[in-house]
Amino acid sequence: MDRSDMIHVMYDKKGPIVAKNFIKRGFAAYYCPTKEDALSQAVSLIPEDDVVSWGGSVSINEIGLRPYVLKHRKCIDRDTAKTPQERQSLMRQALLCDTFIMGTNAAVQDGQLFNIDGNGNRVAALIFGPKQVIAIVGMNKIEPTLEAAITRARSVAAPINIQRFNLKTPCTITGICSDCDSNETVCNQLVHTRHCSPAGRIKIILVGENLGF
Repeated sequence: MDRSDMIHVMYDKKGPIVAKNFIKRGFAAYYCPTKEDALSQAVSLIPEDDVVSWGGSVSINEIGLRPYVLKHRKCIDRDTAKTPQERQSLMRQALLCDTFIMGTNAAVQDGQLFNIDGNGNRVAALIFGPKQVIAIVGMNKIEPTLEAAITRARSVAAPINIQRFNLKTPCTITGICSDCDSNETVCNQLVHTRHCSPAGRIKIILVGENLGF
């Protein structure tokens, strides 16, 4: 058994346990061994007449969910905006969509989420607004404690994520979080989601593969 196989075996053992922990905290949760299984599960949760939108997420692209909904559902897509003002308007409209899809920066094996956001639109939708939220969570995002999840989000996810943007922050240069107060920081909103209310509104799809960062 090679290294990759051993990791997948571990994910397959751990994933269902983590899913049960999320369910105990009011989330709907599912464990899917592969990206293909995760896509099928996500699609089954989105009614055909739903209006769908999303926040910035690599994971929803990696399992093919964003391309699928763009083709098969009515979508609010901020990337179609022609001006910054139109983009802001679409992001506000997304807060009242039927299904909001997203990834997460980190999760805790006892069934909690931790996210960092720059504009706040992604975590705003997670907290309130859309009828349901579907979070695609690669098992590489699961940490043993909340403290470890916060560290992962700030020291791993954020410095990697910011490389996509042409921003002047210390981690853009060094790759290391310095807890900066830069005007261009993307670490503006730090949101810890420890329970889902109403029950089942947030649906967690755990995927037995490494997704996002």
